[in-house]
Amino acid sequence: MILTKDLSKSFGKTAALQSLSLEVKPGEVLGLLGPNGAGKTTTINLLVGFLEPDSGSVSIDGINVVEKPNEARQRLGYISENVALYPFLTARENVAHFTALAGLKFSKDELAQRLTAAGLASEAVDRRVSTFSKGMRQKVGIAIATSKQAKALVLDEPASGLDPQASHELSALVRKVADEGASVLMATHDLFRARETCDRVVILKGGKLVRELDPAGMTANDLEGIYLEQTEPES
Repeated sequence: MILTKDLSKSFGKTAALQSLSLEVKPGEVLGLLGPNGAGKTTTINLLVGFLEPDSGSVSIDGINVVEKPNEARQRLGYISENVALYPFLTARENVAHFTALAGLKFSKDELAQRLTAAGLASEAVDRRVSTFSKGMRQKVGIAIATSKQAKALVLDEPASGLDPQASHELSALVRKVADEGASVLMATHDLFRARETCDRVVILKGGKLVRELDPAGMTANDLEGIYLEQTEPES
């Protein structure tokens, strides 16, 4: 479970996040929407332990991120807009390296299985990552996260720059991870993918949660209309 309670963070006189309370249950995908500067990146940085809150709390699978950061990170998979991998290692070698850092060890066959389960073609398993497209690198990132058997997965604009086919494949993988029991939080600007992938969406503006929606039964146009209404600049 991903849980924040009254989470606040300021940078100087700028309030980046104001009393944000979220709960993402196991098996659920929560979409985090909002314009630039709304607080999405600050929320993610607090969740993964890159920042400490001014007030409030954040926990992963019941572990307080500030009090026990290493334990919390062991339960968390994080995929950024640009997955950081070693370009001159193969996909298999990257997964072996990053899972070893988490204290895990897999056979060569198990590593290949985890990569293909994340959607990577079998012929790409032993290719250097420097030859990969962005969509392929995202799949390696998902293989690393799922190999850790993470209880929670946090994604920061994962579909940015992907072509429609790669974006669709990524959505299917995110849904699969949730269906296997993980709590998933996904920050995105892609309203169509949020509509297709998420069980719930929340809209942030000026560091505050201004709307929570169930996208079931809504069209992408419905969601876009509500989003634009909620995020319209104040005159």
